[in-house]
Amino acid sequence: MEYEWGHSRRFNDYSSYIKRSFDERVQKVSVDAGFSCPNRDGSKGVGGCTFCNNSTFNPSYCGEGNSITHQIETGINFFSPKYKTQHYLAYFQAYSNTYESLEVLKARYQEALNHPKIIGIVIGTRPDCVDDELLGYLAEINKDYHVTIEYGVESTNDATLKRINRGHGFQEGVDAIVKSSKAGLKVGAHLILGLPGESEEDIYNHAREMSKLPLDYLKLHQLQLVRGSVMGEDYLRNPSHIKLYEVDEYIELVVNFLELLNPEIVLERFISQSPRELLIAPKWGLKNFEFVAKVEKRLKDRDTWQGRLFQ
Repeated sequence: MEYEWGHSRRFNDYSSYIKRSFDERVQKVSVDAGFSCPNRDGSKGVGGCTFCNNSTFNPSYCGEGNSITHQIETGINFFSPKYKTQHYLAYFQAYSNTYESLEVLKARYQEALNHPKIIGIVIGTRPDCVDDELLGYLAEINKDYHVTIEYGVESTNDATLKRINRGHGFQEGVDAIVKSSKAGLKVGAHLILGLPGESEEDIYNHAREMSKLPLDYLKLHQLQLVRGSVMGEDYLRNPSHIKLYEVDEYIELVVNFLELLNPEIVLERFISQSPRELLIAPKWGLKNFEFVAKVEKRLKDRDTWQGRLFQ
């Protein structure tokens, strides 16, 4: 059986999307460009989101003080022995990568784009850290390079966003995604499934709400509790305060979520893997490809697919 996106997998997967989008192998290399976050420097709040420890995002080559060029070179040297001919997207990942003056942003993005093997940039940021001037500039870059902007939405529920000290509401996410899409950019979003206080029906409503938006791709991950985060330290003191999903429960949750999700939205991932030394719970012991295989098996067992219940 072939589904709407033109292949036999039961969800609209990221690797097939990359193959459709490029005529060569493409790999992301992470970059820590030294940005901060309005939820840490006092403009929105201090201490960051309660789930967050940014050390969980960066590979080891994104060491403090390394230039963008040096980080890209190190990342390419890590990947190139396996695929010598591939090109790369510079992934501005840690903190909020549009949270600076436009002149500073231009300089840091351009340093990445100056590398001969970089064919585009992926910018991870918050929906309350973009404006029309920045989006206009990114639209110009997008004429010559591949530009994707990725928003940490985390939840469509304003009560949850307040509870986790996010510093913005869901409407800011909607506005940023719509504006970015209108500017001609590829747009991604990020959700955490299982945040405190959210029922399964709340989570399924995330699928319905995100399906209404002009999204190119979506990243999901399970709630992970990590050392150095407010939520993680609270869990260590009072484990009963936070419900965590067992792996089979989460697989079922993901399958139900996929059934409701717009089939046009590409799924980049279902889970995230925090460094072992930082992860408190849950400790499933599964690599990403192993989890994907379990989701695919469950989709097949239930004879269902992404978008089956999408309206």
